[in-house]
Amino acid sequence: MTTKAPLDLDSYLADVIARQHASWPDKLAKNVTYPLGERPLSEHISHWAQTRPDAPALIFYGTKISWSELNAQSNRFAALLAARGLEKGDRVAVFMPNCPQFHFAFYGILKAGLVHVPISPLSTAQEVAYVLNDTDARLMVTIETLVETVQAAREETSLQEIFSTPLSALIPENPEIHCPHSVNTPPQDTPGTTGFLDALANMPDDEIALGDLDSPAALNYTGGTTGMPKGCVHTQRDMVFTGAANWSVTTNRDEGVSLTFFPEFWIAGENMALIFPVMTGDPLVLLSRWDPLSVLQAIERYKVTVFGMIVDGAIELMDRPDFKDFDLSSLHRVRVVSFVKKLDPDIRARWKALTGTVLAEASWGMTETHTSNTFTTDMQDDDYDLKQQPVFVGLPLPQNEFVIRDFDTGQILPLGSEGEITMRGPGLLKSYWGKPDATAEAIRDGFLYTGDIGVIDEKGYLHYLGRRKEMLKVRGMSVFPAEIEATLGKHPGVQGSGVVGRTDIRSGQIPVAFVQRADPDLSAEALSDWLAERISKYKLPEIRMVDALPMTATGKVRKAELADWVEK
Repeated sequence: MTTKAPLDLDSYLADVIARQHASWPDKLAKNVTYPLGERPLSEHISHWAQTRPDAPALIFYGTKISWSELNAQSNRFAALLAARGLEKGDRVAVFMPNCPQFHFAFYGILKAGLVHVPISPLSTAQEVAYVLNDTDARLMVTIETLVETVQAAREETSLQEIFSTPLSALIPENPEIHCPHSVNTPPQDTPGTTGFLDALANMPDDEIALGDLDSPAALNYTGGTTGMPKGCVHTQRDMVFTGAANWSVTTNRDEGVSLTFFPEFWIAGENMALIFPVMTGDPLVLLSRWDPLSVLQAIERYKVTVFGMIVDGAIELMDRPDFKDFDLSSLHRVRVVSFVKKLDPDIRARWKALTGTVLAEASWGMTETHTSNTFTTDMQDDDYDLKQQPVFVGLPLPQNEFVIRDFDTGQILPLGSEGEITMRGPGLLKSYWGKPDATAEAIRDGFLYTGDIGVIDEKGYLHYLGRRKEMLKVRGMSVFPAEIEATLGKHPGVQGSGVVGRTDIRSGQIPVAFVQRADPDLSAEALSDWLAERISKYKLPEIRMVDALPMTATGKVRKAELADWVEK
Protein backbone atom coordinates (compact mmCIF):
# COMPACT_ATOMS: atom_id res chain seq x y z
CA MET A 1 0.00 0.00 0.00
CA THR A 2 1.41 3.36 -1.04
CA THR A 3 0.97 6.54 0.94
CA LYS A 4 0.27 9.72 -0.96
CA ALA A 5 2.92 12.38 -0.58
CA PRO A 6 1.82 15.48 1.34
CA LEU A 7 0.48 18.26 -0.84
CA ASP A 8 2.93 21.06 -1.57
CA LEU A 9 1.74 24.50 -0.37
CA ASP A 10 2.84 26.45 -3.44
CA SER A 11 1.32 23.96 -5.87
CA TYR A 12 -1.88 23.74 -3.83
CA LEU A 13 -2.30 27.53 -3.70
CA ALA A 14 -1.54 27.93 -7.40
CA ASP A 15 -4.22 25.37 -8.23
CA VAL A 16 -6.82 26.82 -5.84
CA ILE A 17 -6.22 30.42 -6.93
CA ALA A 18 -6.54 29.42 -10.61
CA ARG A 19 -9.88 27.76 -9.85
CA GLN A 20 -11.03 30.80 -7.90
CA HIS A 21 -10.10 33.15 -10.73
CA ALA A 22 -12.05 30.95 -13.14
CA SER A 23 -15.08 31.30 -10.83
CA TRP A 24 -14.56 35.05 -10.33
CA PRO A 25 -17.56 37.23 -11.28
CA ASP A 26 -16.91 38.98 -14.59
CA LYS A 27 -17.51 42.53 -13.35
CA LEU A 28 -15.24 42.35 -10.31
CA ALA A 29 -11.55 43.21 -10.01
CA LYS A 30 -9.10 40.51 -8.97
CA ASN A 31 -6.63 42.97 -7.48
CA VAL A 32 -6.77 45.42 -4.59
CA THR A 33 -6.91 49.11 -5.45
CA TYR A 34 -6.49 51.76 -2.76
CA PRO A 35 -8.74 54.76 -3.52
CA LEU A 36 -6.31 57.18 -1.83
CA GLY A 37 -3.23 55.00 -1.85
CA GLU A 38 -1.92 52.80 0.96
CA ARG A 39 -1.74 55.43 3.67
CA PRO A 40 -2.94 55.51 7.31
CA LEU A 41 -6.67 55.63 7.85
CA SER A 42 -6.20 58.73 10.01
CA GLU A 43 -4.78 60.55 6.98
CA HIS A 44 -7.90 59.71 5.00
CA ILE A 45 -9.88 61.92 7.40
CA SER A 46 -7.48 64.80 6.76
CA HIS A 47 -7.73 64.27 2.99
CA TRP A 48 -11.51 64.51 2.90
CA ALA A 49 -11.44 67.53 5.20
CA GLN A 50 -9.26 69.27 2.62
CA THR A 51 -11.09 68.13 -0.52
CA ARG A 52 -14.70 67.89 0.72
CA PRO A 53 -14.71 70.15 3.80
CA ASP A 54 -18.43 70.89 3.84
CA ALA A 55 -19.73 67.52 2.64
CA PRO A 56 -21.39 65.37 5.32
CA ALA A 57 -19.27 62.64 6.83
CA LEU A 58 -21.87 61.60 9.44
CA ILE A 59 -25.62 61.97 9.69
CA PHE A 60 -26.94 61.20 13.17
CA TYR A 61 -30.75 61.44 13.50
CA GLY A 62 -30.58 64.71 11.54
CA THR A 63 -27.32 66.16 12.82
CA LYS A 64 -24.88 66.48 9.94
CA ILE A 65 -21.18 66.47 10.76
CA SER A 66 -18.93 67.56 7.91
CA TRP A 67 -15.55 66.12 7.06
CA SER A 68 -13.88 69.30 8.27
CA GLU A 69 -15.65 69.10 11.63
CA LEU A 70 -14.91 65.39 12.04
CA ASN A 71 -11.26 66.07 11.28
CA ALA A 72 -11.11 69.02 13.66
CA GLN A 73 -12.69 67.11 16.54
CA SER A 74 -10.32 64.19 15.94
CA ASN A 75 -7.33 66.53 16.01
CA ARG A 76 -8.61 68.08 19.23
CA PHE A 77 -8.85 64.68 20.89
CA ALA A 78 -5.35 63.78 19.70
CA ALA A 79 -4.12 67.05 21.24
CA LEU A 80 -6.03 66.30 24.45
CA LEU A 81 -4.42 62.87 24.72
CA ALA A 82 -0.98 64.43 24.35
CA ALA A 83 -1.85 67.04 26.97
CA ARG A 84 -2.72 64.21 29.36
CA GLY A 85 0.76 62.78 28.90
CA LEU A 86 -0.14 59.78 26.73
CA GLU A 87 2.56 58.71 24.33
CA LYS A 88 2.70 56.67 21.14
CA GLY A 89 1.56 53.12 21.79
CA ASP A 90 -0.47 53.88 24.93
CA ARG A 91 -3.97 52.39 25.05
CA VAL A 92 -7.26 54.34 25.26
CA ALA A 93 -10.54 52.58 26.06
CA VAL A 94 -13.77 53.51 24.27
CA PHE A 95 -16.86 52.20 26.07
CA MET A 96 -19.95 53.46 24.27
CA PRO A 97 -22.63 52.63 21.72
CA ASN A 98 -22.74 54.16 18.25
CA CYS A 99 -22.58 57.96 18.24
CA PRO A 100 -20.47 60.69 16.60
CA GLN A 101 -18.41 60.95 19.79
CA PHE A 102 -17.19 57.41 19.12
CA HIS A 103 -15.84 58.64 15.76
CA PHE A 104 -14.11 61.65 17.34
CA ALA A 105 -12.41 59.31 19.80
CA PHE A 106 -11.47 56.61 17.29
CA TYR A 107 -9.86 58.87 14.71
CA GLY A 108 -8.25 61.01 17.41
CA ILE A 109 -6.62 57.94 18.93
CA LEU A 110 -5.26 56.93 15.51
CA LYS A 111 -4.02 60.45 14.74
CA ALA A 112 -2.15 60.49 18.07
CA GLY A 113 -0.43 57.18 17.29
CA LEU A 114 -2.19 55.51 20.24
CA VAL A 115 -4.13 52.25 20.47
CA HIS A 116 -7.94 52.06 20.31
CA VAL A 117 -9.49 49.62 22.82
CA PRO A 118 -13.23 49.19 22.15
CA ILE A 119 -15.35 47.64 24.92
CA SER A 120 -18.90 46.39 24.45
CA PRO A 121 -21.41 48.74 26.11
CA LEU A 122 -23.19 45.62 27.38
CA SER A 123 -20.18 44.65 29.50
CA THR A 124 -20.39 44.18 33.24
CA ALA A 125 -18.02 45.94 35.64
CA GLN A 126 -16.00 42.73 35.94
CA GLU A 127 -15.65 42.48 32.15
CA VAL A 128 -14.64 46.14 31.88
CA ALA A 129 -12.03 45.68 34.60
CA TYR A 130 -10.60 42.67 32.77
CA VAL A 131 -10.01 44.64 29.55
CA LEU A 132 -8.66 47.68 31.39
CA ASN A 133 -6.20 45.54 33.32
CA ASP A 134 -5.22 43.52 30.27
CA THR A 135 -4.41 46.67 28.27
CA ASP A 136 -3.30 48.96 31.12
CA ALA A 137 -5.52 51.69 29.64
CA ARG A 138 -5.27 54.87 31.71
CA LEU A 139 -8.00 56.85 29.99
CA MET A 140 -11.53 55.99 28.90
CA VAL A 141 -14.26 57.67 26.86
CA THR A 142 -17.80 56.58 27.73
CA ILE A 143 -21.40 57.77 27.90
CA GLU A 144 -23.02 59.04 31.06
CA THR A 145 -25.33 56.06 31.56
CA LEU A 146 -22.31 53.72 31.68
CA VAL A 147 -20.27 55.75 34.17
CA GLU A 148 -21.64 53.75 37.11
CA THR A 149 -20.32 50.54 35.54
CA VAL A 150 -16.91 52.15 34.97
CA GLN A 151 -16.76 53.44 38.54
CA ALA A 152 -17.54 49.96 39.84
CA ALA A 153 -14.61 48.59 37.82
CA ARG A 154 -12.18 51.44 38.40
CA GLU A 155 -10.69 50.52 41.78
CA GLU A 156 -9.19 47.34 40.38
CA THR A 157 -7.49 49.11 37.45
CA SER A 158 -4.96 51.84 36.63
CA LEU A 159 -7.62 54.02 35.00
CA GLN A 160 -6.80 57.67 35.70
CA GLU A 161 -9.49 59.68 33.93
CA ILE A 162 -12.98 59.09 32.59
CA PHE A 163 -14.33 61.31 29.81
CA SER A 164 -18.12 61.15 29.67
CA THR A 165 -20.75 62.45 27.30
CA PRO A 166 -24.52 62.10 26.98
CA LEU A 167 -25.38 59.68 24.19
CA SER A 168 -27.87 62.28 22.99
CA ALA A 169 -25.44 65.22 23.06
CA LEU A 170 -25.38 65.52 19.26
CA ILE A 171 -29.00 64.62 18.53
CA PRO A 172 -30.98 67.65 17.29
CA GLU A 173 -33.88 69.00 19.33
CA ASN A 174 -36.21 67.85 16.58
CA PRO A 175 -34.71 64.68 15.04
CA GLU A 176 -35.31 64.25 11.32
CA ILE A 177 -36.09 60.55 11.73
CA HIS A 178 -37.50 58.45 14.55
CA CYS A 179 -35.13 58.40 17.51
CA PRO A 180 -35.85 55.77 20.21
CA HIS A 181 -36.21 57.01 23.79
CA SER A 182 -33.33 54.74 24.82
CA VAL A 183 -31.07 56.78 22.54
CA ASN A 184 -32.42 60.28 23.14
CA THR A 185 -31.71 60.21 26.87
CA PRO A 186 -31.46 63.37 29.00
CA PRO A 187 -28.05 64.38 30.39
CA GLN A 188 -27.06 63.00 33.80
CA ASP A 189 -24.85 64.26 36.58
CA THR A 190 -21.63 62.24 36.57
CA PRO A 191 -19.28 63.45 39.29
CA GLY A 192 -15.70 62.32 39.00
CA THR A 193 -15.67 62.51 35.21
CA THR A 194 -14.55 65.06 32.62
CA GLY A 195 -17.03 66.30 30.03
CA PHE A 196 -15.79 64.94 26.71
CA LEU A 197 -17.16 67.56 24.32
CA ASP A 198 -16.29 70.46 26.64
CA ALA A 199 -12.73 69.17 26.92
CA LEU A 200 -12.45 68.97 23.13
CA ALA A 201 -13.72 72.53 22.75
CA ASN A 202 -10.77 73.81 24.80
CA MET A 203 -8.14 72.17 22.58
CA PRO A 204 -6.59 73.39 19.31
CA ASP A 205 -7.57 71.67 16.07
CA ASP A 206 -4.13 71.84 14.43
CA GLU A 207 -3.44 68.85 12.21
CA ILE A 208 -1.85 65.90 14.04
CA ALA A 209 -0.48 62.92 12.10
CA LEU A 210 1.48 60.66 14.43
CA GLY A 211 -0.22 57.48 13.30
CA ASP A 212 1.51 55.12 10.89
CA LEU A 213 0.62 51.99 8.97
CA ASP A 214 2.40 49.37 11.04
CA SER A 215 2.31 50.32 14.73
CA PRO A 216 -0.44 48.75 16.86
CA ALA A 217 -3.59 50.81 16.33
CA ALA A 218 -6.39 48.73 17.87
CA LEU A 219 -6.93 45.89 20.31
CA ASN A 220 -10.10 44.18 19.14
CA TYR A 221 -11.15 41.59 21.68
CA THR A 222 -12.39 38.16 20.72
CA GLY A 223 -15.82 37.21 22.01
CA GLY A 224 -14.56 35.08 24.85
CA THR A 225 -17.47 32.61 24.69
CA THR A 226 -14.95 30.06 25.95
CA GLY A 227 -12.01 31.14 28.06
CA MET A 228 -11.04 34.75 28.64
CA PRO A 229 -11.17 37.19 25.70
CA LYS A 230 -7.93 37.95 23.88
CA GLY A 231 -6.96 41.28 22.38
CA CYS A 232 -6.14 41.04 18.69
CA VAL A 233 -3.42 43.50 17.75
CA HIS A 234 -4.39 45.26 14.52
CA THR A 235 -2.66 48.05 12.65
CA GLN A 236 -3.86 50.85 10.41
CA ARG A 237 -2.48 48.84 7.48
CA ASP A 238 -4.91 46.05 8.43
CA MET A 239 -7.77 48.56 8.45
CA VAL A 240 -6.90 50.21 5.14
CA PHE A 241 -6.33 46.86 3.41
CA THR A 242 -9.69 45.56 4.63
CA GLY A 243 -11.44 48.67 3.38
CA ALA A 244 -9.66 48.72 0.02
CA ALA A 245 -10.07 44.99 -0.62
CA ASN A 246 -13.80 45.09 0.05
CA TRP A 247 -14.20 48.20 -2.10
CA SER A 248 -12.28 46.50 -4.91
CA VAL A 249 -14.81 43.66 -5.18
CA THR A 250 -17.83 45.97 -5.18
CA THR A 251 -19.82 45.98 -8.41
CA ASN A 252 -19.41 49.31 -10.24
CA ARG A 253 -17.80 50.81 -7.10
CA ASP A 254 -20.41 53.55 -7.23
CA GLU A 255 -20.38 56.22 -4.55
CA GLY A 256 -23.38 56.63 -2.33
CA VAL A 257 -24.76 56.85 1.19
CA SER A 258 -24.33 53.94 3.58
CA LEU A 259 -26.34 53.23 6.73
CA THR A 260 -25.34 51.16 9.72
CA PHE A 261 -26.60 50.31 13.16
CA PHE A 262 -24.10 47.49 13.76
CA PRO A 263 -22.24 48.23 17.01
CA GLU A 264 -18.94 50.00 16.37
CA PHE A 265 -17.14 48.21 19.22
CA TRP A 266 -17.57 45.01 17.17
CA ILE A 267 -14.99 44.65 14.41
CA ALA A 268 -17.63 44.16 11.70
CA GLY A 269 -19.26 47.37 12.90
CA GLU A 270 -15.86 49.06 12.92
CA ASN A 271 -15.43 48.09 9.28
CA MET A 272 -18.87 49.30 8.24
CA ALA A 273 -18.92 52.58 10.18
CA LEU A 274 -15.34 53.66 10.77
CA ILE A 275 -13.38 52.23 7.84
CA PHE A 276 -15.42 51.61 4.68
CA PRO A 277 -17.00 55.10 4.34
CA VAL A 278 -13.64 56.78 4.95
CA MET A 279 -12.03 54.95 2.04
CA THR A 280 -14.13 56.89 -0.48
CA GLY A 281 -15.36 59.89 1.50
CA ASP A 282 -19.00 58.89 1.29
CA PRO A 283 -21.60 59.94 3.90
CA LEU A 284 -22.57 57.53 6.65
CA VAL A 285 -26.01 57.50 8.25
CA LEU A 286 -25.31 56.30 11.77
CA LEU A 287 -27.92 54.81 14.10
CA SER A 288 -27.21 53.98 17.73
CA ARG A 289 -29.22 50.79 17.58
CA TRP A 290 -31.53 48.73 15.44
CA ASP A 291 -34.97 50.27 15.12
CA PRO A 292 -37.15 49.35 12.09
CA LEU A 293 -38.89 52.72 11.83
CA SER A 294 -35.59 54.61 12.13
CA VAL A 295 -34.09 52.43 9.40
CA LEU A 296 -36.97 52.86 6.95
CA GLN A 297 -37.22 56.60 7.50
CA ALA A 298 -33.46 57.03 7.15
CA ILE A 299 -33.29 55.07 3.87
CA GLU A 300 -36.06 57.20 2.42
CA ARG A 301 -34.90 60.59 3.71
CA TYR A 302 -31.17 60.27 3.02
CA LYS A 303 -31.39 58.15 -0.16
CA VAL A 304 -29.31 55.34 1.32
CA THR A 305 -27.66 53.11 -1.28
CA VAL A 306 -25.69 50.64 0.88
CA PHE A 307 -27.13 48.87 3.91
CA GLY A 308 -26.45 45.79 6.02
CA MET A 309 -28.55 43.97 8.63
CA ILE A 310 -29.22 40.53 10.05
CA VAL A 311 -31.73 38.28 8.27
CA ASP A 312 -34.16 38.63 11.17
CA GLY A 313 -34.15 42.39 10.55
CA ALA A 314 -35.12 41.99 6.92
CA ILE A 315 -38.06 39.81 7.95
CA GLU A 316 -39.10 42.30 10.62
CA LEU A 317 -39.09 45.12 8.06
CA MET A 318 -41.09 43.17 5.49
CA ASP A 319 -43.65 42.13 8.11
CA ARG A 320 -44.51 45.75 8.89
CA PRO A 321 -47.93 46.72 7.49
CA ASP A 322 -46.47 50.10 6.42
CA PHE A 323 -43.38 48.66 4.70
CA LYS A 324 -44.66 49.54 1.23
CA ASP A 325 -45.27 53.14 2.31
CA PHE A 326 -41.53 53.88 2.33
CA ASP A 327 -39.54 54.75 -0.77
CA LEU A 328 -36.56 52.38 -0.75
CA SER A 329 -35.72 52.84 -4.43
CA SER A 330 -32.30 54.34 -3.62
CA LEU A 331 -31.04 51.01 -2.25
CA HIS A 332 -28.45 49.41 -4.47
CA ARG A 333 -26.49 46.98 -2.31
CA VAL A 334 -28.02 45.15 0.67
CA ARG A 335 -26.05 42.65 2.70
CA VAL A 336 -27.36 40.36 5.44
CA VAL A 337 -25.77 38.24 8.13
CA SER A 338 -27.34 34.88 9.07
CA PHE A 339 -26.79 34.58 12.80
CA VAL A 340 -30.08 33.09 13.94
CA LYS A 341 -32.52 33.11 11.05
CA LYS A 342 -30.85 31.88 7.87
CA LEU A 343 -31.23 33.48 4.46
CA ASP A 344 -33.16 31.25 2.07
CA PRO A 345 -34.63 31.62 -1.47
CA ASP A 346 -38.10 32.48 -0.16
CA ILE A 347 -36.83 35.36 2.00
CA ARG A 348 -34.69 36.61 -0.88
CA ALA A 349 -37.56 36.40 -3.38
CA ARG A 350 -39.91 38.24 -1.05
CA TRP A 351 -37.39 41.05 -0.48
CA LYS A 352 -36.67 41.32 -4.21
CA ALA A 353 -40.39 41.57 -5.03
CA LEU A 354 -40.87 44.34 -2.47
CA THR A 355 -37.70 46.39 -3.03
CA GLY A 356 -36.11 45.38 -6.31
CA THR A 357 -32.80 44.61 -4.58
CA VAL A 358 -31.13 41.29 -3.84
CA LEU A 359 -30.23 40.13 -0.35
CA ALA A 360 -26.73 38.67 -0.31
CA GLU A 361 -24.78 37.11 2.52
CA ALA A 362 -21.96 39.29 3.79
CA SER A 363 -18.85 37.13 4.23
CA TRP A 364 -16.71 34.87 6.42
CA GLY A 365 -14.39 36.51 8.88
CA MET A 366 -13.02 36.62 12.40
CA THR A 367 -11.81 39.30 14.77
CA GLU A 368 -8.33 37.92 14.14
CA THR A 369 -8.62 38.47 10.37
CA HIS A 370 -10.33 41.89 10.58
CA THR A 371 -13.38 40.03 9.23
CA SER A 372 -14.96 40.58 5.77
CA ASN A 373 -12.39 38.16 4.28
CA THR A 374 -14.60 36.58 1.63
CA PHE A 375 -17.27 37.97 -0.65
CA THR A 376 -20.44 36.73 -2.36
CA THR A 377 -21.01 39.66 -4.73
CA ASP A 378 -22.65 38.65 -8.03
CA MET A 379 -23.08 35.01 -6.95
CA GLN A 380 -26.86 35.18 -6.50
CA ASP A 381 -28.11 34.28 -9.97
CA ASP A 382 -30.70 31.51 -9.69
CA ASP A 383 -29.85 31.43 -5.94
CA TYR A 384 -26.55 29.75 -6.74
CA ASP A 385 -25.09 30.73 -3.37
CA LEU A 386 -28.06 29.41 -1.39
CA LYS A 387 -28.17 26.07 -3.18
CA GLN A 388 -24.64 25.12 -2.15
CA GLN A 389 -23.63 23.05 0.85
CA PRO A 390 -24.14 25.11 4.04
CA VAL A 391 -22.65 27.50 4.71
CA PHE A 392 -21.49 29.01 1.40
CA VAL A 393 -19.29 32.05 2.03
CA GLY A 394 -17.99 32.70 -1.48
CA LEU A 395 -14.50 33.51 -2.66
CA PRO A 396 -11.55 35.00 -0.75
CA LEU A 397 -10.84 38.69 -1.10
CA PRO A 398 -7.78 39.41 -3.24
CA GLN A 399 -4.53 38.60 -1.37
CA ASN A 400 -6.39 36.44 1.17
CA GLU A 401 -5.33 32.80 0.87
CA PHE A 402 -7.19 29.86 2.41
CA VAL A 403 -5.86 26.35 2.98
CA ILE A 404 -7.82 23.43 4.48
CA ARG A 405 -5.65 21.27 6.73
CA ASP A 406 -5.94 18.20 8.87
CA PHE A 407 -6.65 19.30 12.44
CA ASP A 408 -4.21 16.85 13.99
CA THR A 409 -1.31 16.70 11.54
CA GLY A 410 -1.57 20.09 9.87
CA GLN A 411 -1.19 18.48 6.45
CA ILE A 412 -2.93 20.14 3.49
CA LEU A 413 -6.09 18.30 2.47
CA PRO A 414 -7.36 17.81 -1.10
CA LEU A 415 -10.22 19.95 -2.40
CA GLY A 416 -13.58 18.75 -1.14
CA SER A 417 -12.16 17.55 2.18
CA GLU A 418 -13.43 18.81 5.53
CA GLY A 419 -10.73 20.21 7.77
CA GLU A 420 -9.42 23.26 9.58
CA ILE A 421 -9.66 26.60 7.82
CA THR A 422 -6.25 28.24 7.86
CA MET A 423 -5.68 31.58 6.18
CA ARG A 424 -3.19 34.35 5.65
CA GLY A 425 -3.59 37.86 4.35
CA PRO A 426 -2.55 41.47 4.91
CA GLY A 427 -5.31 42.08 7.48
CA LEU A 428 -4.26 39.28 9.84
CA LEU A 429 -3.67 40.16 13.49
CA LYS A 430 -0.06 40.71 14.40
CA SER A 431 -0.38 38.94 17.75
CA TYR A 432 -2.64 38.38 20.73
CA TRP A 433 -1.92 41.21 23.15
CA GLY A 434 0.43 40.03 25.88
CA LYS A 435 -0.07 36.35 25.02
CA PRO A 436 2.97 35.03 23.13
CA ASP A 437 2.07 31.37 23.68
CA ALA A 438 -1.45 31.83 22.30
CA THR A 439 0.02 33.76 19.37
CA ALA A 440 2.54 31.02 18.57
CA GLU A 441 -0.18 28.38 18.73
CA ALA A 442 -2.56 30.29 16.45
CA ILE A 443 -0.15 31.73 13.87
CA ARG A 444 2.22 29.26 12.25
CA ASP A 445 4.34 30.01 9.18
CA GLY A 446 2.24 33.08 8.51
CA PHE A 447 -1.10 31.22 8.58
CA LEU A 448 -3.81 31.65 11.19
CA TYR A 449 -5.15 28.29 12.40
CA THR A 450 -8.73 29.35 12.98
CA GLY A 451 -10.33 26.36 14.68
CA ASP A 452 -13.12 26.65 12.11
CA ILE A 453 -14.16 23.68 10.02
CA GLY A 454 -14.46 24.30 6.31
CA VAL A 455 -14.28 22.95 2.78
CA ILE A 456 -12.91 24.41 -0.43
CA ASP A 457 -14.88 22.91 -3.31
CA GLU A 458 -13.73 22.08 -6.84
CA LYS A 459 -14.51 25.61 -8.06
CA GLY A 460 -12.53 27.23 -5.27
CA TYR A 461 -15.48 28.42 -3.17
CA LEU A 462 -15.17 28.32 0.61
CA HIS A 463 -17.82 26.65 2.77
CA TYR A 464 -17.96 27.19 6.53
CA LEU A 465 -19.17 24.28 8.67
CA GLY A 466 -18.69 25.64 12.19
CA ARG A 467 -16.19 25.69 15.04
CA ARG A 468 -14.30 22.47 15.70
CA LYS A 469 -15.12 22.77 19.39
CA GLU A 470 -18.79 22.73 18.36
CA MET A 471 -18.51 19.71 16.04
CA LEU A 472 -20.30 16.64 17.35
CA LYS A 473 -19.39 12.99 16.96
CA VAL A 474 -22.50 10.85 16.56
CA ARG A 475 -21.75 7.13 16.27
CA GLY A 476 -18.30 8.06 14.99
CA MET A 477 -19.65 10.40 12.30
CA SER A 478 -19.11 14.17 12.24
CA VAL A 479 -22.18 16.34 12.68
CA PHE A 480 -21.94 20.09 12.24
CA PRO A 481 -24.38 22.22 14.25
CA ALA A 482 -24.14 24.98 11.59
CA GLU A 483 -25.61 22.62 8.99
CA ILE A 484 -28.56 21.67 11.22
CA GLU A 485 -29.13 25.33 12.13
CA ALA A 486 -29.04 26.37 8.47
CA THR A 487 -31.62 23.71 7.60
CA LEU A 488 -33.88 24.61 10.52
CA GLY A 489 -33.68 28.23 9.43
CA LYS A 490 -35.44 27.34 6.19
CA HIS A 491 -38.63 26.38 8.04
CA PRO A 492 -41.06 29.31 8.00
CA GLY A 493 -42.14 28.58 11.55
CA VAL A 494 -38.62 28.81 13.00
CA GLN A 495 -37.40 32.17 14.28
CA GLY A 496 -33.95 30.87 15.16
CA SER A 497 -32.07 27.93 16.61
CA GLY A 498 -28.91 26.85 18.37
CA VAL A 499 -27.54 23.30 18.30
CA VAL A 500 -25.23 21.78 20.90
CA GLY A 501 -24.38 18.23 21.95
CA ARG A 502 -25.58 15.96 24.74
CA THR A 503 -23.47 13.04 25.95
CA ASP A 504 -25.01 9.66 25.13
CA ILE A 505 -23.72 6.21 26.14
CA ARG A 506 -24.63 4.51 22.87
CA SER A 507 -24.06 7.26 20.31
CA GLY A 508 -21.31 9.24 21.98
CA GLN A 509 -23.19 12.49 21.42
CA ILE A 510 -26.68 13.49 20.42
CA PRO A 511 -27.45 16.86 18.77
CA VAL A 512 -29.89 18.99 20.75
CA ALA A 513 -31.59 21.86 18.91
CA PHE A 514 -33.05 24.71 20.93
CA VAL A 515 -35.63 26.32 18.69
CA GLN A 516 -37.30 29.69 19.01
CA ARG A 517 -40.60 29.61 17.16
CA ALA A 518 -42.02 32.19 14.78
CA ASP A 519 -45.20 30.08 14.63
CA PRO A 520 -46.56 29.34 18.14
CA ASP A 521 -48.44 26.32 16.81
CA LEU A 522 -45.32 24.59 15.52
CA SER A 523 -44.65 21.43 17.55
CA ALA A 524 -41.33 19.70 18.11
CA GLU A 525 -42.79 16.56 16.54
CA ALA A 526 -43.89 18.33 13.38
CA LEU A 527 -40.56 20.09 13.05
CA SER A 528 -38.68 16.83 13.55
CA ASP A 529 -40.74 15.15 10.80
CA TRP A 530 -40.01 18.08 8.48
CA LEU A 531 -36.31 17.94 9.28
CA ALA A 532 -36.15 14.17 8.70
CA GLU A 533 -36.91 14.77 5.03
CA ARG A 534 -33.94 17.10 4.66
CA ILE A 535 -30.99 15.73 6.63
CA SER A 536 -29.56 12.28 7.34
CA LYS A 537 -31.09 10.28 10.15
CA TYR A 538 -27.92 10.29 12.28
CA LYS A 539 -27.91 14.12 12.22
CA LEU A 540 -31.47 14.46 13.52
CA PRO A 541 -31.46 16.40 16.79
CA GLU A 542 -33.62 16.35 19.84
CA ILE A 543 -35.77 19.46 19.54
CA ARG A 544 -36.54 21.64 22.50
CA MET A 545 -38.77 24.67 22.04
CA VAL A 546 -37.72 27.81 23.93
CA ASP A 547 -39.24 31.26 24.31
CA ALA A 548 -35.96 32.99 23.50
CA LEU A 549 -32.36 32.09 22.71
CA PRO A 550 -29.47 33.50 24.77
CA MET A 551 -27.62 36.00 22.60
CA THR A 552 -24.24 37.72 22.62
CA ALA A 553 -23.86 41.48 22.16
CA THR A 554 -23.10 40.89 18.48
CA GLY A 555 -26.21 38.83 17.78
CA LYS A 556 -24.83 35.31 18.01
CA VAL A 557 -26.30 32.46 20.04
CA ARG A 558 -24.43 31.77 23.30
CA LYS A 559 -23.57 28.11 22.81
CA ALA A 560 -21.96 27.82 26.25
CA GLU A 561 -25.25 28.77 27.87
CA LEU A 562 -27.16 26.29 25.69
CA ALA A 563 -24.76 23.58 26.85
CA ASP A 564 -25.86 24.32 30.42
CA TRP A 565 -29.50 24.13 29.32
CA VAL A 566 -28.97 20.62 27.98
CA GLU A 567 -28.75 19.23 31.51
CA LYS A 568 -31.83 21.07 32.78
